[in-house]
Amino acid sequence: MNKIEKVKKLIVDKPLKLDCGKTISNFPIAYETYGKLNEQRDNAILVFHALTGDQFATGINPVTNKEGWWSYALGPNKAIDTNKYFVICSNVLGGCMGSYGPSSIDPKTNKPFGTNFPVITINDMVNAQYNLLDYFKIKKLFSVVGGSMGGMQVLQFVANFPEKSHTAIPIACTSSHSAQNIAFNELGRQSIMADHNWLEGNYQENNKVPDKGLSVARMAAHITYLSKQGLQEKFGRKLQERDALNFGFDADFQIESYLRYQGSVFVERFDANSYLYITRAMDYFDLTKQYNGNLSEAFKNTNTKFFIISFTSDWLYPTNENREIVIALNATGADVGFTEITSDKGHDSFLLDVPDFLNAVKNFLNTSYNKINEKRI
Repeated sequence: MNKIEKVKKLIVDKPLKLDCGKTISNFPIAYETYGKLNEQRDNAILVFHALTGDQFATGINPVTNKEGWWSYALGPNKAIDTNKYFVICSNVLGGCMGSYGPSSIDPKTNKPFGTNFPVITINDMVNAQYNLLDYFKIKKLFSVVGGSMGGMQVLQFVANFPEKSHTAIPIACTSSHSAQNIAFNELGRQSIMADHNWLEGNYQENNKVPDKGLSVARMAAHITYLSKQGLQEKFGRKLQERDALNFGFDADFQIESYLRYQGSVFVERFDANSYLYITRAMDYFDLTKQYNGNLSEAFKNTNTKFFIISFTSDWLYPTNENREIVIALNATGADVGFTEITSDKGHDSFLLDVPDFLNAVKNFLNTSYNKINEKRI
């Protein structure tokens, strides 16, 4: 039994109709929990992960043996305090850390689905994860939280289930994927599909890995997560373990070596077909279109309290796109707060040690939780 087979899974036995028109049932959603659910079952936070994340948000990932992707923010006495809150995080539909995805076995062929897996959307991911509330007998979440693609899931969750969360924190996200972001994702997908080991998505049954294509996809995407200022300050034109240019195509510059390393370690933990499916879901995300061109309509029935966060150096999901969500919420009279955090770390700021960001999240959660409890007294 491999390590992924040992992760916690909820088998969803009721049918889920996907946006593509197909229906799935008896499918696994892999999840992890942190902290303890209180007797009132009112301290639960559902955390949604981004493109390459998984359910192991903090602590040591038992599959990769690496630190969880949100260890700066989530844990005892941290911004999302697991001494206080019960945190649920699951691997999205289409993922590769135990949830139903292209690596799952197709019962019709007894082989991995590959590209025969149905195309999924952010809406499908959210509807699948909603089953975790029923499983834990949680009538209403205290909060839904996520950055990047996780933030898209937060928006979709509140739109789908307007009475199911007291608060929501969409971080560094958008209400619809821009042409620029679709273009970057397509670059990554084409890199994977151009790899001769991709084999039209059937590489697993042939014991192949399109590692070169997936590595380049990760390298290209990783650039978008950083900022020009951050790259310049960290790397500039520094050479990699040499005093002079090599006049060849090895990694002369530190930034080249860094990107190659990021690509090489990524292929060890992520599945190429999952990358295709999840980026496709991000590109299809358009909450405004779902509500006939009026984003405000997505939130008109909710009493959820929002706190939207952006970063000054994030050019992937810039502040103006986050402000559009604020404007839409204001138009419905929603309770919404907004802050733009100064950081030179680009889009990845929400994953890193940015004290102003971490303090903002912690203060919002604690203040909101205290107010909810005061109303009950």
